[in-house]
Amino acid sequence: MNIVIVESAAKAKTINKYLGKDYKVIPSFGHVRDLPAKDGSVQPDNDFSMEWTVESDSAKTVNEIARAVKGADRLILATDPDREGEAISWHLLQILQEKRALKGVEVERVAFNAVTKSAIMDAIANPRDIDMPLVDAYLARRALDYLVGFTLSPVLWRKLPGAKSAGRVQSVALRLVCARETEIQIFVTREFWTITGKMATASASEFDARLVSVAGKKLDKFDIPNEAEALKLKSALEACQFKVRSVDVSGYKRNPAPPFTTSTLQQEASRKLGFSARQTMQVAQRLYEGVDVGGETVGVITYMRTDGVQIVPEAIAQARSVVSKEFGDRYLPARAREYKTKAKNAQEAHEAIRPTDFSRLPKHLERLPKDAAGLYKLIWQRAVASQMASAELERTTIDIEASGNDSAFGLRTTGSVVLFDGFLKLYEEGVDDKEGGEDARLPKMTAGDPLNARAIEAAQHFTEPPPRYTEATLIKKMEELGIGRPSTYASTLNVLRERAYVRFDKKRLIPEDNGRLVTAFLESFFQRYVEYDFTADLEEKLDLISDAKLAWRDVLRDFWRDFIAAVDGTKELRVSHVLDALNEILGPYIFPTNEDGADPRKCPSCENGQLGLKIGKFGAFVGCSNYPECKFTRQFTDQNGKDGDAPAPTADKELGVDPESELTVFLRNGRFGPYVQLGEGENKDKPKRASIPRGFSPDTLDLETALKLLALPRPVGVHPESGKPIVAGIGRYGPFIEHDGKYANLDSAEEVFEVGINRAVALLAEPKKGRGRGATQSALKKLGEHPELGGEVQVFNGRFGPYVKHGKINATIPKGTEPEAITMEEAVLLIAARAEKAGTTKKKPAKAAKKPAAKTKKAEEGDAPKKKTTKSTKAAKTTKTKAAAKGKRASAAESETAQ
Repeated sequence: MNIVIVESAAKAKTINKYLGKDYKVIPSFGHVRDLPAKDGSVQPDNDFSMEWTVESDSAKTVNEIARAVKGADRLILATDPDREGEAISWHLLQILQEKRALKGVEVERVAFNAVTKSAIMDAIANPRDIDMPLVDAYLARRALDYLVGFTLSPVLWRKLPGAKSAGRVQSVALRLVCARETEIQIFVTREFWTITGKMATASASEFDARLVSVAGKKLDKFDIPNEAEALKLKSALEACQFKVRSVDVSGYKRNPAPPFTTSTLQQEASRKLGFSARQTMQVAQRLYEGVDVGGETVGVITYMRTDGVQIVPEAIAQARSVVSKEFGDRYLPARAREYKTKAKNAQEAHEAIRPTDFSRLPKHLERLPKDAAGLYKLIWQRAVASQMASAELERTTIDIEASGNDSAFGLRTTGSVVLFDGFLKLYEEGVDDKEGGEDARLPKMTAGDPLNARAIEAAQHFTEPPPRYTEATLIKKMEELGIGRPSTYASTLNVLRERAYVRFDKKRLIPEDNGRLVTAFLESFFQRYVEYDFTADLEEKLDLISDAKLAWRDVLRDFWRDFIAAVDGTKELRVSHVLDALNEILGPYIFPTNEDGADPRKCPSCENGQLGLKIGKFGAFVGCSNYPECKFTRQFTDQNGKDGDAPAPTADKELGVDPESELTVFLRNGRFGPYVQLGEGENKDKPKRASIPRGFSPDTLDLETALKLLALPRPVGVHPESGKPIVAGIGRYGPFIEHDGKYANLDSAEEVFEVGINRAVALLAEPKKGRGRGATQSALKKLGEHPELGGEVQVFNGRFGPYVKHGKINATIPKGTEPEAITMEEAVLLIAARAEKAGTTKKKPAKAAKKPAAKTKKAEEGDAPKKKTTKSTKAAKTTKTKAAAKGKRASAAESETAQ
C-alpha cells in the first residue's frame, strides 16, 4: 500500500479518484505542529533551537497517519509546492521518525502545480527529496516572526497599556495605513481653476478643448488661482476667433497583462468582484483543490500562491488554440508571448495562476456558486488574453489657436480611437483610484479648419488628498516595497482587523486610535524595525536562504544581536517618557493648529494646564496636566472636548429608509452598545433590531450595511445532500452558519455576507470539535503557560458557554465578555476564583493524597496541585489589584501569522 499525504480533505478526495486502490490519500489538515505560544519556543542562546508541539487538534490526525504508514510500502509526501508545503512534509517526516513508524517504508516527496490526473501521475513518477533550503527559509521566517512577536509585544504591554501585539510584517503594513492617514490629515487644500471651450466643427460635431497657454506661455496647474483671474480669461476668450493650428496623429499598441500572480489576483478580484484578499484566497483554494464539474471533482486552476508569471509551453499552446477557435486567427499573435517575473525577490518559480484546461470555458462552470464562477472567469479571461494579439490604437492631439483683441491663447484636446481591439475584446485590466482612462473620440479635423466656440466655461477645483488604501492598493504598495509575501497578505490584513488596529469603511482602511498609538510607539523606539527597506531586506535574505546562498542561523544571529539590544534599551523607559514621545509624534493629529494661533495644548477648562496624551481603562485619551484638580478630558480623536473618561456613546440618528418596508432605519445606542433598528414598532410589537458586530464602526455605518445586518440570518443556499437550507448569521459567540441544527463558526462578521454554498458545506463537513464522547475539543484561544503554576491555559466554548481551562479547573467566562478577547491576567483571576470556590465546597483532598504517584504525574502534566490553591488565590488577589490600575493587556505575545 502507498500512503499519500496532502493538506486538505477536498484535495484528498480529488486525488484518490486518480490513483486507484493501491493508494490511500490522507489529509494532514494543514500544519500538524507549531511553536507553542509561550516564551522559550525559540532559544537564541541555544543557537536558535526551536521547540515544536503537535497541536491538540492535529494529534488524532498524526496518529492516524502513523498507523497507516506502519507496514506501508511507500510514503508519498504530496503537500503544496511552496515553503509552507515543504515545511508540512518536513514536520510530518520528523514526527513519524520520532514515532519509529518508517521502518522499511520508502519516503518520497512529490509536488504538482495542478490537481489534475496528468499532473499528479507525472509527479508520482518523478519523486524527489525534501528541499531543505526551502525548509530552512521557512524555519528562519517562523523564528523571525516568533522572536519579533514574543519579544516586542510584552514591551508594548508594559510601556503602552492597551496595545495588543506587534509583528514583523503586520506592524509595517499598519505603518503604511497610518502614514497615509497622516498625509490626509495634514493635507492643505489648494484652489485652482480651469477654462474649457465647447467647440464645434463646420459639420456641427462638438468636442471639449482646455486652455493650456496664454500669450505663448504654458499654463501650470495653479496659474489660474482664483475666480477673478478665471473670469478675466473667460471674458477674453469669448471675444476670440478659433481655428485648428495642428493635428498630430500617432499610432500605438497596448499589450496584454501577464497571467495572474497571487498579488495581482487579489487586487483584480477586489476591483472587479469586490472580494477581500481573504475571500479571494478561500475561493481560489476551492478551485485549485477541486470542484464538481459534470459530476466529477476536478481542480480547475493551478496553484494559487505564486509570484511567477510564466506558463509552461504545453499550456501556452492550448491557450493559443482556444484564442484561434473562439476569436479567430486575427486575434492570435504570430509568436507565443513569454512573460518574466520583474520582482527581484520573487519566491519559488511556480507557474502563474491559470486554468488547468483552457478549453474549459467560463460558461461550462456557470453552475458553480457565484463567487467561484466569477473568480474562475476572471482567471480564465486574464490567462487567455495574455496570449492574444495587441490592441492597436490611434491617439490624436489637436492644438487650437484663439486670437483677438491683441490676445493669443492656446487650447488642446486629445482623443483615442481603437483601430483593432485585440485582447481588449476579452479582457481589460481594472484601474486604481485616480488612474486615467481612455481619451474621448474626436471628429475629423485638419490644420486651418475654423471652429465655433459654443460656450466658454470656467470651473473651480480643489486639490484632494491621496485616497485611503483599499486592500487592493495596500497589497500593491506592499508588493512594490518588497514587504512580506503575496501569499501572506490576506492573513496580515486579517490580523490588523482582528487586533482592532484598523477598520474598514466602504472598503477603505482607516487606522483606529490603538493602531496609531502602536505605530507611533514603534517609530519612536524601534524605528529601524518598521522601516520599509529593512523589512524588504529581510525578505531578500529569506529568498537567498531558499536558494541555499545563506545559512538561516546566520541571518537570525545578525538580526537578533541588534534587535535584542534595542529591546533592552527600553527597559528603563517610563510610561511618562513614552507618552511624551507619542505627544511629540502625534502632535499634529491630536493637537491640530488653531486658526487663531492659540496654543492647541492649552486646557480649555482650567486655562493654565497643558493637554497631553494619557492612558485609561478605556484606552488612550487626552487629559489636563493639572489632574486631579482639573478633570477635563476628551477623546483621543475629539478636539471639541468633553468631561468624563469614557468614550462618548454613539449618537442616535436616522440612516435612511428601507425601500421594501418604507420604514426608517435608525442607529441607536443601548445598554449593550450601538445597534440598528427598523421603524418604531406598531401595535406594541417590538421593532426589528440588530447589534453592530465587532469590526464595524457605528460612526461610519451606512444604510446598506444596516439593512444587511437587519436581514440576518442570511440564506446561503440549500445543502446538496439533505436538501435543507443553510443560513449565516451573527450570534452571541460571533459569526456562524447553521444547517439542520448543526453550527459552524465563521472567521469574521464580513464573511457572514460573503460565504457561499461550497464554503458553507465544507465547514459543516469538518469533524465536530465540541463536546462529545471521543471528540477532541478545539480551543478558541491558547493563552500560554500559567505565570505561577505552569501548565497551559486555554479558552473553550462549551455546552453552557465559554470558559477558561487550566488542568482540571474550568472557570466560566462572565456574560458580556468576548471569549476570544480574554487576557491571561483575566484568566488567572477566573481560575483562582474557581479554585478557591472548589476548595471550600469540596474538602476531599485526601483521595488525591492517597496516591502520591498519580499526583506527581498530574503535576508533571501541568495540572495545578490541590495544595497550591490558597497560594494561587493570594497571588490572584494581588494581580487583580494591579490589573485594575493597568487596564487590559493582550493575552499572549502573538507572532506574525505564518509566512
